[in-house]
Amino acid sequence: MKSLAISAKTREKVGKSDSKALRNQGKVPCVLYGGEKQVSFYAHENDFRKLVYTSDVFLVELDIDGSKFSAIMQDIQFHPVTDKILHIDFLQVFDDKEITVNIPVKLDGQSIGVKNGGNLLQRRKSIITRALPGNLPDAINIDITDLKIGMFVYIKDLRSELYDFLAADNSVVVGVKTARNAVEDEVEAEGAVPEEGEDGENPEAGSDEKTKENKDS
Repeated sequence: MKSLAISAKTREKVGKSDSKALRNQGKVPCVLYGGEKQVSFYAHENDFRKLVYTSDVFLVELDIDGSKFSAIMQDIQFHPVTDKILHIDFLQVFDDKEITVNIPVKLDGQSIGVKNGGNLLQRRKSIITRALPGNLPDAINIDITDLKIGMFVYIKDLRSELYDFLAADNSVVVGVKTARNAVEDEVEAEGAVPEEGEDGENPEAGSDEKTKENKDS
């Protein structure tokens, strides 16, 4: 997992008025929890840009007035109009304790199925993953070069001894569908979108039934 160092200051006061004063100075009030005690601190908003405005997941090395902590960003609040960072929660992590984070999925290569007219279907842009901090990957990289039309990559194809995915083995991560089925998906999307837990169903299911209906009509 990538790491990012941030220097911060302890908040001597907490509350709405103090938080507002910090934000007016371009600083972000934060809380670190999960350790022996909760720590309230702040840092300049520019120090969080690399952490916030990316799909990458970072192990944050916090230096709060000389005290060092390893943490991950757990929650963030934005202003509803300006999108300015209002508050960040951090979870302290330890080398011997597993943590759960969303690891981004990155696709490598150009699918042969797409070259032949198929449509790329990426069901998951990230996967909830649990592991010791040192075993977490920067990303789940999938080489899609050999994916032909009708081929799919499932959670079970990506399993590792170093980390565990909190998703069913038969959940689709990425695949290539025919253009005809892709159009059908767009129509279905206007109605109800299936839950991610239903990814395990055959992505091509339904085509035989539609063919039968056309013959009967």
